[in-house]
Amino acid sequence: KGVYDEALSSFFRNVDTRSGGDGRDISKGKICSLKARALLIDMEEGVVNEILQGPLRDVFDSKQLITDVSGSGNNWAVGHKVYGCQYRENIVEKLRKTAEHCDCLQCFFIIHSMGGGTGSGLGTFVLNLLEDEFPEVYRFVTSVYPSGEDDVITSPYNSVLAMKELNDHADCVLPIENESLFDIVNKIHQMISSGKLGTIVKQNSLVTSSTGSTKTVQEKPFDAMNEQGKVTGFCAVKVVSARFEGSLNMDLNEISMNLVPFPRLHYLVSSLTPLYTLADVNVPSRRLDQMFSDAFSRDHQLIQADPKHSLYLACALLVRGNVQVSDLRRNIERLKPSLHFVSWNQEGWKTGLCSVPPVGHSHSLLALANNTCVKPTLMELKDRFMRLYKKKAHLHHYLHIDGMEQSCFSEALSSLSDLIEEYNELDATKGGPRIEPSRLKIAV
Repeated sequence: KGVYDEALSSFFRNVDTRSGGDGRDISKGKICSLKARALLIDMEEGVVNEILQGPLRDVFDSKQLITDVSGSGNNWAVGHKVYGCQYRENIVEKLRKTAEHCDCLQCFFIIHSMGGGTGSGLGTFVLNLLEDEFPEVYRFVTSVYPSGEDDVITSPYNSVLAMKELNDHADCVLPIENESLFDIVNKIHQMISSGKLGTIVKQNSLVTSSTGSTKTVQEKPFDAMNEQGKVTGFCAVKVVSARFEGSLNMDLNEISMNLVPFPRLHYLVSSLTPLYTLADVNVPSRRLDQMFSDAFSRDHQLIQADPKHSLYLACALLVRGNVQVSDLRRNIERLKPSLHFVSWNQEGWKTGLCSVPPVGHSHSLLALANNTCVKPTLMELKDRFMRLYKKKAHLHHYLHIDGMEQSCFSEALSSLSDLIEEYNELDATKGGPRIEPSRLKIAV
């Protein structure tokens, strides 16, 4: 019964599959067959096959999938150097085909993991391809960083090698840590087990197991981490202005324009409130003012970070629901005294309003902050890398790949160290005198 409208057309094509071949696009009216504007790439075909057997199988065009059999063996060099060269033409062709179906191509989203071989290696290879083939189109990257208790021994190598590519070729990077997602799932479990007023877990939800009982934390609930951990919700809110009309809509490219003052410092810390989806847990909804406070607390960040006690370069607030500009202004004025902004950008706020609320909520808030609090995450990654690199452990797995030399490691380490140093220099200015901009004097 659905109707194909502008909100749907941002991420889906409406294809008339009856005409055979590729099928022609239908711009308005009844939904025939939705096909996502997406390219799925995995050198280990299991996950993509799982999607093709699941409830979303018809949404992904089978011509837009690229898979291999063996995987990249948790090796960045295999993903980047071997599969990158092998699949380059195929990827470019499928990218062009997808792009040609767009009336107004706004940007590319890359969602990849940093710890494995395909996500880090081939993921950053695709990023480089996009820069070569579509240099004018912004590249937003959502990177999932491994946790300290990662079961992939070589993940620090893969992550640091991928970081160099992200530093050089991405316009905006939105890091997400597995550990933070796991903590969020734990919080939801605590909320459920404490039996707080109005907290009801729905049957067959992501936080209940197949037997109907609440999942134990030991089960490593990856489905819950993906859904409760808000990766999907976070992506949906981020692009809401491209989908719905709003009184104060924020173009996606404005995020990069307003939040990235220096090209390399493009790592944005994100927090989304409320923490849970009402599809799974019925809890009393948060008051609007409380949601603004939540967005700046460490408990709601998608990486292990505390932005309130670090230095802000700029901050964006994207609000959905029945919220007025006056509500935004009031909360910004309330929170401003407790936040540290760089002296040259004391008014560095970007705001977006969308009147369409998320399903099951009256309103939601996504905060994107360019903040020096990403530094501890980068320093921990460097420490884990150095523990392996000092011993030259596992290097031979990388160096036997054609085109891979030890200089790749030293360059990646140098790139990461330079990035940390840039954040250090900014942090050193924190607490300095607030410089009020000189006002224009008008002679009377």
